[in-house]
Amino acid sequence: MIQEFKKFALKGNVIDMAVGVVIGGAFGKIVTSLVNDIIMPIVGNLVGKVDFSNLYINLSGKKFNSLAEAKAAGAATINYGLFLNNVLDFLIISFSIFIVIRQLGKFKKKETVAPTTKKCPFCLSEIPIEATRCSHCTSYIEE
Repeated sequence: MIQEFKKFALKGNVIDMAVGVVIGGAFGKIVTSLVNDIIMPIVGNLVGKVDFSNLYINLSGKKFNSLAEAKAAGAATINYGLFLNNVLDFLIISFSIFIVIRQLGKFKKKETVAPTTKKCPFCLSEIPIEATRCSHCTSYIEE
């Protein structure tokens, strides 16, 4: 069983997938930082100096000055500002993946199928590619 596992784990596809997961995780952290530390503060400033990470609905009925205070007190909250940050994270990551996959599709070598027939230059009928004589008009075909 250990030998089978080694064989499976050392296949190229598994290693490629592992590298992809690690790079994807690092990329996700970069995008999260981009959203939380750069984009959302700019958007919040444009909207009226709003800190999206501090937007929440307090369900406990008590008054709190910030989400951190509400969480420290154990209050039930709906954190829609953090949700908006996560939605923006998702949109940026999914758009980036779309762009990468689209570019990879362009780089893929397109498979060309070799023709199996050709046209007779005399009668324009379809004949096999290896034919030296047309089966329709009996003309000799030069190659």
